[in-house]
Amino acid sequence: MVVDDHPMWREAVARDLTEAGYEVVAATGEGRQALRVAAAVRPEVVVLDLRLPDLPGVEVARGLGASALPPRVLVLSASAEEADVLEAVKAGASGYLVKSAGREEFLDAVRRTAEGDAVFTPGLAGLVLGEYRRLAHRRPGAQEEEQRDGPRLTERETEVLRMVAKGLSYRQIAERLVLSHRTVQNHVQNTLSKLQLHNRVELVRYAIEKGLADLD
Repeated sequence: MVVDDHPMWREAVARDLTEAGYEVVAATGEGRQALRVAAAVRPEVVVLDLRLPDLPGVEVARGLGASALPPRVLVLSASAEEADVLEAVKAGASGYLVKSAGREEFLDAVRRTAEGDAVFTPGLAGLVLGEYRRLAHRRPGAQEEEQRDGPRLTERETEVLRMVAKGLSYRQIAERLVLSHRTVQNHVQNTLSKLQLHNRVELVRYAIEKGLADLD
């Protein structure tokens, strides 16, 4: 599903997706309408602009995330401002791509988002991880308490979690660990279930709070 208030841009994005083999179930230029339509057609991925005339894109993302079958949200925005990126991620966006991205980069981001990856325009991933690290450092003592009382992950789940936190895709993790793509997905899903988290973005934040991510 494509949500963008510029008709020509919206049509171009929908056309690129269709030509790449995706089924575009809906396209709209208004936030409230997007929430109503999404509830009816239940898209797997929503490509969302932040600047909408009636409702901010972050509110749309938050509303989509609260639905019974929440789709994965890939923000496609003209803005690369730190505040916009962080606000979108905190609202539940799975990824963030600026509109200056090329067609192939965009289609790859959609594919990875559909697979459950957290996808960001180069340079923005470090910004998000850095913010999560800053938030984690503001809670002294919480890490030790959660490490003691929290659920236990297997050695393999912890290994996969470290790589997820570094921004590796499922395919990259599978290649490094000599596992199948499906096995890596299963490890991630098991970890999400154990930790009662909802997506890879939350998983990255958890890894950083636990000191499992090497951000240097």
